[in-house]
This record gives sequence, structure tokens and C-alpha cells, in this order.
Amino acid sequence: MSQPALFGNLFISAGAMKAGTTWLYSVLSHNPHLLFTPEKEIHYFYAKYVDRGVLRDERRLENAVNRYIGKIDPKTADVDRVRRSLQWAAAYLSQPIDDLWYRNLFFYGTGQVYGCDFSNLYALLPAEAWPRISASCERLRTLYTLRRPANRLWSHVKFHLAVIGKLDVLPTWGPADFDHFARQPFIWENAEYGRALEHMRSGLTAEQLKVIFFEDMRAAPEETLARIEGWLEIPPHPYPRQVLDKRVNESPPHPMPDFFAGLFAKDFERIVGEVEAHGYTPPASWKDA
Repeated sequence: MSQPALFGNLFISAGAMKAGTTWLYSVLSHNPHLLFTPEKEIHYFYAKYVDRGVLRDERRLENAVNRYIGKIDPKTADVDRVRRSLQWAAAYLSQPIDDLWYRNLFFYGTGQVYGCDFSNLYALLPAEAWPRISASCERLRTLYTLRRPANRLWSHVKFHLAVIGKLDVLPTWGPADFDHFARQPFIWENAEYGRALEHMRSGLTAEQLKVIFFEDMRAAPEETLARIEGWLEIPPHPYPRQVLDKRVNESPPHPMPDFFAGLFAKDFERIVGEVEAHGYTPPASWKDA
């Protein structure tokens, strides 16, 4: 006799780092059929199958204080909204970090079709994680977002340098500096689209996995969203124009050096070939990836 599912309908985004998942989150969070938690990147399955440290107490407390607790202004805040925020923060800060903890993060749902969990780290999950996640859900849908490899890597490099306060090195670095920095595992592993697809496809059905491209989202956002809604089998939603056009979580503006893409040309050629071998056709702009 099969065990009952731990979770209901779950919609996971496992997009590659710097490939548009934050934009998707900001837009799809307006859809009344989708339930998003206040925390975009819960990282639960990465903590469960790879590194529990991503959900250590100190990190969750820092997130809760910075995003939900410390920003409350008693003079202007809506009491009901504050109450819901604090209730969710209490669930987020609770222990132990297990399946019940994760399920309780969606306690405030009011009939939405899917609970949603967007995390770039899910693209790094091992192959054995995906069939286990699938078995724990009544219905699982996993979206993997890809971006032209050279552009994604350059954006990731800029983003991380900004995070560590070292953007000033960009004009001074030469090829060897960029090559060394970008090939560090915590950056480069996000570039291995073929490996991620292999892991996902080994544990997910064709119906459970959908691949979309960053460039298609930028060129035709409404059409891309309609395809996602159709795949999820939820009614279409009229997203506000200002929401569709908003740029979110962009990396600092700085032109890509002429030599940058060439440093990784053979890697990019291999990665694009792996994506195509899995049956996906990247946009034409990927030709010189």
C-alpha cells in the first residue's frame, strides 16, 4: 500500500543562477492560483539532500529580521498583514527542519492550485533527489530556466563580485583573473546545464519537467507565461504591464570584455551540445554561446 503524499501540488523553479527566476517569481506571485511564501528561496530540498547549512538558525534568523520583522513600522503597518508575516516568520524559524517544517510554510493557503518554491540551488540537486521529491508530492511540476551561457556566466561573475564588495576589480582584471574566478565550483557548477538536465530527467517524467529560455522570456513575456500556465493547467492571468516590464535583481552594469566568452568557448560549445542532446533547441542567439 502506497504512503500518502507529504505535500500537495508543488511547483518548483530550479532555474540556473542569473537566468530570470527572480523575474518569474515577481510576476507569477500575482497569479491567484499560485501560493508563494514570503521567502522566495526556501532551499529546503537542497538542505535535505546536499547541505543543511543553508538553513542554519543564524541564516534563517537574519532573513526573518531583515525581511519580515525589522521592517515593521507601527505607524503605517497594517495589523493583519503584520500578524500574517509574523506567523509565517515563526514557522520559518521553528525546528526541526524536516518535511513537516516545510509543509507548514504553506499553512496560509486559501485554495491555490500549487504551492511554489523557487530556488536556484535546486538546479544543483543530485539525481537521487528528484524521484524522492516527486514521490513526496501529489503533483509536482519543475521548471528549469536557461540563459545563453556566456551572458549568464558574465552576469553571475558581476553579481558575486558585487555581493563581496569587489566590483572595483572588473576594469583591472585580465583573462587569467576571470578564468580563475569563474571556474570556482560555486560559480561554475551553475553553468553545467547538461548535468542538471541529466539529473532532473532521471527522476522526473516529461510532464513534470519544463525547460524555458531566458531570451524567450525577455522577447515574449506574455507568451512564455501563457505556456507556463498551460503546462500547470491553471487559468491565464492578466499580469499588469508594469509588472511584466520591471527589471529585477539585475547585475551591476559593466560591459563584458571582448575576451571573456572566448575563455570558455569550448566549455560553452559542450554545454550547448548537451542541452541539444536532451532534445531542447536553444534560441538562435546561443549560436555563439
